[in-house]
Amino acid sequence: MLFSKLNRSFPTRLSRHFSLSAPTFLKDNQTSIGISSIKPHNYRISVFMKNGLIQEAQNLFDKMPQKNVVTWNTMIRGYFLNGFFSKAIAMFQETPERDIFTCNIVISGLMHDHDVQGARQVFEGMVCRDVVTWNAMIGGYFINGMLDKGLKIFEEMPVKDVISWNLVIEGLVKCGKLDLAEEYFKRMSYRDVASWTVMISGLAKAGRMADACKYFEEMPVKDVRAWNVILEGYIGIECVDLAESIFHEMPGKDLDSWKLLINGLVRCRRLVNALGYFMKMPTKCCKTLNSILLGLIRNGHVKEGHAFLEKQPYNNVVSWTNVVVGYFGIGEVRSAVKVFESMPIRDVTMWNVMICGLGETNFGEEGSKFFIRMKESGFHPDEATFTSILTICSNLPSLDLGNQIHAQVVKSGLNHFTAISNALVTMYERCGNMHSALLEFISMQRHDFISWNSIICGFAHHGNAEKALEMFERMRLTDVKPNHITFIGVLSACSHAGLIDKGKYYFDYMKSKCSLQPTTEHYTCIVDLLGRFGLIDEAMSFLNQMRADGIEVPASVWGALLGACRIHNNMELGMIAAERVLEKEPRNSGIYLILAEMYLSCGRRDEAESIRARMEEKGVRKQQGRSWVEVNNSS
Repeated sequence: MLFSKLNRSFPTRLSRHFSLSAPTFLKDNQTSIGISSIKPHNYRISVFMKNGLIQEAQNLFDKMPQKNVVTWNTMIRGYFLNGFFSKAIAMFQETPERDIFTCNIVISGLMHDHDVQGARQVFEGMVCRDVVTWNAMIGGYFINGMLDKGLKIFEEMPVKDVISWNLVIEGLVKCGKLDLAEEYFKRMSYRDVASWTVMISGLAKAGRMADACKYFEEMPVKDVRAWNVILEGYIGIECVDLAESIFHEMPGKDLDSWKLLINGLVRCRRLVNALGYFMKMPTKCCKTLNSILLGLIRNGHVKEGHAFLEKQPYNNVVSWTNVVVGYFGIGEVRSAVKVFESMPIRDVTMWNVMICGLGETNFGEEGSKFFIRMKESGFHPDEATFTSILTICSNLPSLDLGNQIHAQVVKSGLNHFTAISNALVTMYERCGNMHSALLEFISMQRHDFISWNSIICGFAHHGNAEKALEMFERMRLTDVKPNHITFIGVLSACSHAGLIDKGKYYFDYMKSKCSLQPTTEHYTCIVDLLGRFGLIDEAMSFLNQMRADGIEVPASVWGALLGACRIHNNMELGMIAAERVLEKEPRNSGIYLILAEMYLSCGRRDEAESIRARMEEKGVRKQQGRSWVEVNNSS
């Protein structure tokens, strides 16, 4: 433990410092004038520490010609408050004189640092203890999940105050032991508002609103916090009408009361009511406005949310970011760009939303231009920025921009982020550069399932089945579990390489060992594998098994069977498969042409003409091919 490492001789030191019976050890010759001059400095140290100005507090402490025990206590408390536990302990060890408050501060600090043994040593070394000392131990044990020890020391207390009881009840409530908390609550001879509120809150959060309301009715004095707890409880069980009634009954409301009701109405999609209460809200805030705005956007009312925001003076960059996200969500890219361009203030998150949104809506080139603008505007790309732009690069026909981005990632020192490395692997494999994809994969500090899926599927898609299966076998040796996408890559690799036995093995392995239910993509891979190498009957049995399992055979699986039938001249079954595809995809021009070709190859010209007639009747036209050529760095 931290305390034990720093001071193993502490128990012997305690005997020296706590040999006096008085709780405070001020020197006899310290004058009242000296004390009055120290007090303002102590106050300044306290203010510095509360505001996180640790070095300023230390500088003032070092310059003080006189210090008293309060000075040292303020410094120790400040270091604990700001998370500098080792500094706090070091100062505690250096303290020339300690009082009971010193030890109470240290016990509480050590408990929050999870150094229970160190806190116990301080507690046991104290000659004088007050109720605060005992409370610090009780609260500390509960913080560290030691319920039994917390209850034991509570029972050992010579004198208990209401805070002692409240600590126990709150600790039990947080651990879900509501029945035991009720037992202690009933044992209390005196209860304050906090006692009742803790008990009511625990019951309400557990959904026991009847019991919570019973206690609430019995509560002698109710403050706004207690009312809010009941209000929150009804909202938690989605009884917003009752919550609204409670809200109107409240003798006094604070900002939390308004926020609780408005957020509850938003969650229940009563957006008009939420807007109404927001307009009546005496003190409006951006957080509540953004909650309503998100509710409107998530329910598809993006334009209404935008119009509402335009009329409100209470907004920030988060508000406008939500609107942009909403427009991308409904596919209105121009509106998203227009909102972005009108924003007076932008942050990195806003730029990231634009780059990612444009990439996801097939405006990758525009997204790359926004990335350049972002840098020119003085913003530094972060992990999310690079991940988004690399995703865009993976869908571009040229690797030129992707290579530049990779260089920027390395220069910025962000190449250790797994998400960025995954995006790099995906980009290289989608652009056909498996050598670079593998180099990036090997250089990664850690791999997750996305990393493995990218490299396995990459090798499979580029026809290197041996390498794909080798990577899968390496994955099996790690703690990362394969998922559905992993097996799509594995089965696809087996299909391209004609590894029939391995394909069957991995298909069964996926179901039996990994407990993954095959999807249509997996069945498509198996049907393609079997059909490609002439096992048409076995492929057909897979389709029959799918139907027996209650899985509708999709067009992709019938299409895989159709492809196999064409290769092996199984015209009758091929025609059936083609018709099944057309039932599901009546405007698939390629299938019409394949079916017509199959009829012609059998000499059935009339049927072929009939297929072409059907095609013209439905207005289906052959899709024109397109290609992208890069010459002298221009497309």
